[in-house]
Formats: sequence, C-alpha cells, structure tokens
Amino acid sequence: MDHIASILTQWRRERPELDVAPMGTLGRLKRLDHALMRTMEKTWARFGLSESSFDVLATLRREGPPFALSPSALMASTLVTSGTMTHRIQQLEKAGLIERVKNPADGRGFLISLSEKGFALIDEAVTAHVETQHALVSGLSDAERSELDALLTRMLASLEPPTHE
Repeated sequence: MDHIASILTQWRRERPELDVAPMGTLGRLKRLDHALMRTMEKTWARFGLSESSFDVLATLRREGPPFALSPSALMASTLVTSGTMTHRIQQLEKAGLIERVKNPADGRGFLISLSEKGFALIDEAVTAHVETQHALVSGLSDAERSELDALLTRMLASLEPPTHE
C-alpha cells in the first residue's frame, strides 16, 4: 500500500459517502510530478541551469537555425508572463548564454538568440536530460508508456484548449 492508498483508506472510513477515487489518481500524479522534478532538477543543476533557464534555452534550441525567437514568441512558447520572461532573458544574457540580435523582419525589434556558449551548453544539457528521462520511465515497458501517454493526452485534452501547431 502506498501513501496515497493510506489517505484514501482514511477518507473512506471517515466519509464513506464520498467517492475519493479521483483523489488517488490526482494525489499520485502530484507525488509523481514532485519526484520527477526533483530528479530532473539535479540533472539541470549539473549544467548550472534551473527549470526556467533550461526551458528558455531548450525552446530556442529546438527552433532550429538561427535558434532565435522574438521575446513575445518565446513568452508564448514557455507560457510565462512578460515580467517573468524579461527576468529570465536578463539572467541568461548576463550568463552569456543568449544574445539580443536585430530582428531582420522588423528593424525596430530584436530577437533572443542562443550564443555559441548557450548552444553548446543546451546541447549537452538536453542529452543528459533525455538520459534522465529514460531512467525515470524505465520502470514501464514501451507498451505501458505508450498507454500512459495516450491516457494523459486524453486527460490533458479535457482540461486544456487545443494547440494550433
């Protein structure tokens, strides 16, 4: 019996009229997210990165050449507010991992681009990140992982607006 099962047993004893099954599902997802994040944070920390700095650099890297986005596109892709993105950009720029470059499509604007240092760092960090993710799902077979992916996708679709990519 896991910790969540103990909690459910207590609630079923105290409030038998309530169907607490969803509490089990969501409680396990919450605990799983916490455990997964702790492990991934250790990987990012090996490269001097946090979740937020990794997110920005990885977003720029997966864009492909020239590895640059406008601040607003970067903000939309990482789902953070303008103030939060400004802070992240300033920190990454100070660390020499990104650069502000003129936007060729709009002479008044600028793009956020990976620096050479940032490109090298995120390539190395993503490799380690993917290795960590493989280790984290190694307790599931490919078929189980595929089934879990399908279930989580369906659950997210019921809670989030569809993306248009």
